[in-house]
Amino acid sequence: MPSYNAPVRDTRFVINELLDLSSYADLPGFEAVTPELVDTLVEEAGKFAGEVLAPLNMIGDKEGCTRHPDGRVTTPPGFREAYNQFREAGWGAISMPTEFGGQGLPHVLNFVVEEFVDAANIGFGLYPGLAMGAVAALANAGTQEQQQTYLPRLVSGEWLGTMNLTEAHCGTDLGLIRTKAVPQDDGSYAISGTKIFISSGEHDLTENIIHLVLAKMPDAPEGTKGISLFVVPKILVNADGSLGERNTLSCGAIEEKMGLHGSATCVMNYDGAKGWLVGQENRGLAAMFVMMNAARLGVGIQGLGQAETAFQNGANYARERRQGRALTGPADPGQPADPIIVHPDVRRMLMNAKALTEGLRALALWSGLQVDLAHKAKTAEERQAADDLIGLLTPIVKGYTTEKAFEVTVAMQQVYGGHGYITEWGMEQFVRDARIPMIYEGTNGVQAMDLCGRKLAKDGGRAIQAFFQLVDEDIAAAKDDAQLSEIAAKLAKAVGEQKAATMWFLQNGMTNPNNVGAGAFNYLSLMGIVCVGLMWLRMARVAARKLAEGAEDKAFYEAKLVTARYFADRMMPEAGALRHMIEGGSDAMMALPADAFGAVS
Repeated sequence: MPSYNAPVRDTRFVINELLDLSSYADLPGFEAVTPELVDTLVEEAGKFAGEVLAPLNMIGDKEGCTRHPDGRVTTPPGFREAYNQFREAGWGAISMPTEFGGQGLPHVLNFVVEEFVDAANIGFGLYPGLAMGAVAALANAGTQEQQQTYLPRLVSGEWLGTMNLTEAHCGTDLGLIRTKAVPQDDGSYAISGTKIFISSGEHDLTENIIHLVLAKMPDAPEGTKGISLFVVPKILVNADGSLGERNTLSCGAIEEKMGLHGSATCVMNYDGAKGWLVGQENRGLAAMFVMMNAARLGVGIQGLGQAETAFQNGANYARERRQGRALTGPADPGQPADPIIVHPDVRRMLMNAKALTEGLRALALWSGLQVDLAHKAKTAEERQAADDLIGLLTPIVKGYTTEKAFEVTVAMQQVYGGHGYITEWGMEQFVRDARIPMIYEGTNGVQAMDLCGRKLAKDGGRAIQAFFQLVDEDIAAAKDDAQLSEIAAKLAKAVGEQKAATMWFLQNGMTNPNNVGAGAFNYLSLMGIVCVGLMWLRMARVAARKLAEGAEDKAFYEAKLVTARYFADRMMPEAGALRHMIEGGSDAMMALPADAFGAVS
């Protein structure tokens, strides 16, 4: 059975030393964020994830969720008890607004909790994770009455939420949805239609579930311009806040999935269910995007969590499993064979995993800080800069992180050899569970097109130019430092490849948009390398300073410097190949007729 120990030391390093969160103490919500508070939060969250949630991970995978004949859904054994502990401890309310009972701490600290929860038990993590998006959407676009009715209980975790977008005939192209919302005399709407792939659509963790549903009113404009957003509770709420009668909605089925068996992914049927408009008529997609953007960052963290727990188990196995001898001679002559960690190819997989998980953690938490600064920085200019940056980083955190996380889980399964294919070792579950974050909340191809088709050109390229300036400034500050100069030089080369690829898009995308589409995924990967490379340069700078100051935890900081060099030497050079792929254009990719992809007779 696999184990999980939250990466407490590395997380504290990123929060307290790399991001230096306490330096923002003069901003709202940051006042109490001392290194001591961070240490306590990280320790306790890690303990809860490791001791309560991780033991339920394989149980959730094996037992799954059960739909009963009356439409009720029960979660796997232990999930209800674990959720009660989660709620009572306030883990879901860390960054929730204080006016509705939340703790109001920075989002970046909630990202820490999300990683630990998802690493320990991703199926469990989906239940409270979606409630945060529901809170964000209602706080942003809901009426005062809607906020007072739903937000205190969503924030406390007494109720949970969902988002209902997808229908059987349409996924990403939401303009094709058929769910209808018919106005009623009392100001409500009758919602009718079927939604699929609805995470947490029905379960037994809370008494009520608050669904946010996209639908179209009669005579609505065609396409996405005719979509409205509605709040549709499972149990109707009376004027005094008590629960009333059951709404006319139900779970028609639980999807049979490759992984995430602990999460109830439901087909939801709305049969004239009572709902209320959220925000403006026909402006539902804009209101829902608040929830979707939060979810996309959360999905990136899900991927990171799977990579971390797979890496931990792969490293433990490599230290214990004995097979063969080191190429340079027996490493342990007293034993019949050496641990497989002595073999360079096993080290390659482990070092790739270490460089990616630690680099992606830094990127995720830095992104979380930008979410906070976009709302709380002192000046309008600072808030705009942070908002520009998080818009640019969101497809990277979702797309690049989940791609690399899946690679890590597959590689760690490979470390186990044949045992990695056997269920009892747990590695094949990590692979299955890590596959879905690449798909949902907008496939990674969609993330790439969002980056290249929208974000690069937005506001005349303001965000990407600011990003390039930020990277260039870090490189310039490190180029004369003996311990950092080589890493900085390789990052300079990688970002140079990204700049060239960006210019190629500008020169070739207008005449043939397929050139952008053909290179978008490669560009997302290229920018991901630059982003993680920037994180490693910054982590190396902190580590070098700490060593110069005589820090006690010498081995930790030395490992940071070695891993930074490894990423620069072995992973940054991929940037050049990706640029060349982008410049290959779309001609050959798009040349064959559709029937050329049919079966060969």
